[in-house]
Amino acid sequence: MTSRDDTTHALRSCFHSIGSLIEGLSNEQWRAQSLCPAWSVHGVIVHTVSIESVLLDWRPESGDNPFVAMPAIIAELTAMEPKELVARYHQVAGRRLFQLEAMSDAEFDAPSFTPVGQATYGRFMAVRVFDLWVHERDITVPLRLSTNDRGIAAEMSLDEVQGSIGYIAGKKIGVPDGKSIAFHISGPVTRQIFVKVDGRAARVSELSKPDVVVHVDFLTFMLLACGRIDPEVAIGQHHITWTGDAELGARAAKNLAFTM
Repeated sequence: MTSRDDTTHALRSCFHSIGSLIEGLSNEQWRAQSLCPAWSVHGVIVHTVSIESVLLDWRPESGDNPFVAMPAIIAELTAMEPKELVARYHQVAGRRLFQLEAMSDAEFDAPSFTPVGQATYGRFMAVRVFDLWVHERDITVPLRLSTNDRGIAAEMSLDEVQGSIGYIAGKKIGVPDGKSIAFHISGPVTRQIFVKVDGRAARVSELSKPDVVVHVDFLTFMLLACGRIDPEVAIGQHHITWTGDAELGARAAKNLAFTM
């Protein structure tokens, strides 16, 4: 389980990185299509600021659903010009970090609804790290801007996908019973993830002879898992390859996308 310090550090890193990114965007870049089909770059930042805005001053013990306020906030933010939206982003991100760092451990560990079910407020914030990390790449990848894909935020984002790897392998890829699959993820974040199907698909600590081994770089793996890029393009560019069972490997490469 990720510690409170790691989560807070990762959120600080994400807020800072996105803030630095949007300060340097041209008007044309603000209007550009993001990796999210429904949103321009401007729309991605509107979404990001709206979520952090409703989380300001909210505590799970209140029993309130903060997201009921989102439509009005989105309407306000959508009407903003980039310069005004950047200023609002910094204001909201700064206040969010101040409040997070001022929380007690008991508040951080308090029971809370989250996008992945009932858990704790801290777990909710770990999901926010994943969301922010992915949305930054929603902007940078189509604009061909570099990002720092190392560090605790990247590690935590991969953790979110890894935590769902049993579902991905069993339900999305359809790994047959008795079969196994290994994912060898290369840098800048490296990891080996193993899944075996024995009645149900589950992550295991090791595999001696997986039926298929998928080789993929970290960013491609994340973008495929989040449904951000066309797997056929990634395959064609050799960003994802496989050895072993050719049919199962192809199914894996084409069906990594999942929804949290």
